Amino acid sequence: MPPTVGSAPRPQRWMHAPPLPPLQALSASLLDLTALAHHTPPQQMLHDALHLLQRLVPFDSAWWGEVSAGSAHAAPRNWLHGSIGLSQRFAQEWNALAAGDEFARMSMERLGEVICENGPDAPGAIPPELEAFCRRHGLCHCMAITVELPGSGMMFFVSVYRPPQGPPFSGLEAELFGEFVAHLLCHWRHALQRLQALPSAHPWDGHALAEPDGNLLYVGLRLGQALHHAHPQWSGPALPAALHAGLCKLPGTMALGKSTRLRFEACGPLVLISLVVRQPGSAQPPSQSPLAPRELGAATLYAHGHSYKDIALALGLSPATVRTYLRSAYGLLGVRNKVELVSALRK
Repeated sequence: MPPTVGSAPRPQRWMHAPPLPPLQALSASLLDLTALAHHTPPQQMLHDALHLLQRLVPFDSAWWGEVSAGSAHAAPRNWLHGSIGLSQRFAQEWNALAAGDEFARMSMERLGEVICENGPDAPGAIPPELEAFCRRHGLCHCMAITVELPGSGMMFFVSVYRPPQGPPFSGLEAELFGEFVAHLLCHWRHALQRLQALPSAHPWDGHALAEPDGNLLYVGLRLGQALHHAHPQWSGPALPAALHAGLCKLPGTMALGKSTRLRFEACGPLVLISLVVRQPGSAQPPSQSPLAPRELGAATLYAHGHSYKDIALALGLSPATVRTYLRSAYGLLGVRNKVELVSALRK
């Protein structure tokens, strides 16, 4: 019965929704993550996923992306990154200090394990430049996980931070963080596979995915090293400005140094960039297949029984373009039917 005029409103049982127990909160977050992975463009997926994580495990700032481990001759390096609450120069500053970052080294050595470091280091425990870097960006309580990104030569990491006035990360938060990122990585790998449609015989280390404005979504280690060799000042996460012209005329190629070229092809709303290394005195790139990556992707899917419509949907192309790719693949491989195509692709 509604209250009479002038009477006091009935009190609400909950002014805010009560916090969910940890298992329910994790379940709800993973369901939201699955929906996000299916309906969000890949170029936005990681950023939105980290905001979902922030509801599950509150943090002040976060950093994620691709990194390569160090060696006797080179320090660890970040190649691609996104962030929440950090400056645009964060990755570039870290690359200059990476050799002394023991927290990052530990995370890269203990793949798949959540690493926590709560509270500031004791004075003198880390290099002064790194200590100043942490103070400048409010990196007091840190939690990270690094995992291998198969076939790419890279590792994928997620790091979250709280400032000195924030609470330390708890053991329960570390468990929730680890479970969420494991599911995120699974969705991310599936998104890359759908976009690239490359068989396992052609690893991802020589490919990259970029938005039309040059922002990189993914880069393999060989291609990243080639970019850095040709453009030493390049630090990501966008393609070097000198190569932006290749994004405008698809498909097409551009020189990257004396013996290397990059191939640019449409990949739905994105651009697939492939590394083509020519050996001295050779007119053809050393490759296991004469097909371009998109031709190979379409031919592989067709050989596995997918229809033109399915292939077009998977690769972000029109059915007519798929037919063009398949005609080209048949001609280059010298085959006349699907049975011969399957045999040729197995060689």
